[in-house]
Amino acid sequence: MIDHVSVGVSNLERSAKFYETTLAALGLARLVARPRTTGFGKAYPEFWINLREGMPRVAPESGVHICLRAKTTAEVDAFHAAALSAGGASDGAPGIRPHDRVRYYAAFVTDPDGNRIEAVTFPAE
Repeated sequence: MIDHVSVGVSNLERSAKFYETTLAALGLARLVARPRTTGFGKAYPEFWINLREGMPRVAPESGVHICLRAKTTAEVDAFHAAALSAGGASDGAPGIRPHDRVRYYAAFVTDPDGNRIEAVTFPAE
């Protein structure tokens, strides 16, 4: 249903490096690099970062986040570790999130601008 998503970043070079490292854990690579935007994906750009000079840090209470699908719990773990090594912060360590309708395994991180990104998979019980 959704073709692509994008987030604003205050420093394109810094964020491109962060996302290149972090998204590689999910099999996404940098596919497009333009002066004010960079696109990541597998076959086509599905996740974009767009330069917004002077952008303030995203407020933690904004409630907005983007969730990306992982194939395995190991990919979720690798996503989280890669994000932390690339200058992001943990916003929820990898683990099972049991809910009334579904059981899933996820990790949450924030990028250097405070954008909240999640990786999720649905392991068999």
